[in-house]
Amino acid sequence: MTPPPEPITADAPGAIASPLLTQSWLDLAFVHWAVDPQDVAGLLPAGTVPDTLDGVTYVGLVAFRMHRVGWFRLPGVPYLGTFPETNVRLYSVDGQGRRGVVFRSLDASRLIPVLMARVGFRLPYLWSRMAVRADGDTITYTSSRRWPGPRGAHSRITVRVGERIAEPTELEHFLTARWGMHNAFLRRPMYLPNAHPRWPLHRAELVTCDEDLVAAAGLPAPEGDPVSVLYSPGVPVRFGRAARPAGIPTP
Repeated sequence: MTPPPEPITADAPGAIASPLLTQSWLDLAFVHWAVDPQDVAGLLPAGTVPDTLDGVTYVGLVAFRMHRVGWFRLPGVPYLGTFPETNVRLYSVDGQGRRGVVFRSLDASRLIPVLMARVGFRLPYLWSRMAVRADGDTITYTSSRRWPGPRGAHSRITVRVGERIAEPTELEHFLTARWGMHNAFLRRPMYLPNAHPRWPLHRAELVTCDEDLVAAAGLPAPEGDPVSVLYSPGVPVRFGRAARPAGIPTP
């Protein structure tokens, strides 16, 4: 009998004393649409199923600035480890009840980190021309894909940052407080845990959203307004060693 999914917690379930990777995620815009779990189940790695809240799962478009990626306890790299990123992600749970995210695409503006992530972690990183620009209380994230394709897949997201959220809702925790990543490495399912301080979250208004990254990632193009738009100034992050999920959970 498979265990139930872990509780949704605003704080990481445990510290990572000896990190594999360190980095900071800054100036994040979280944009989410609800989707039917059956529409995305076939896009998840073996050993996982869609993670749901009240029978619904979500596709996320998350734009931010990656800052000073570092290995182990070494200092983060200022240039190659610092770049804009925009990812398309789904929500997953494995046979041990561990909740996580599954990345369908990760656009980044530094070619060498893209190549390293594709080869070393089998992550779907893509090289893109990108920028993050702030103007008062609005932030604009732009991306145009270079390689490997589809060339020209793009996004332009502008959010207006609102008030700090004192008590995030269960949905807001579900979409942001994810303490691991599910992926397949050499055809084997893997789980990469992470830990960071509790998210400082703000309400946000989606001013502009012109994108085709979701469809380029093999998902139905979003219809209608997103169900959640959030902003965070960011957090420092630690990733632990990968572990293999055990079993396939019962939805």
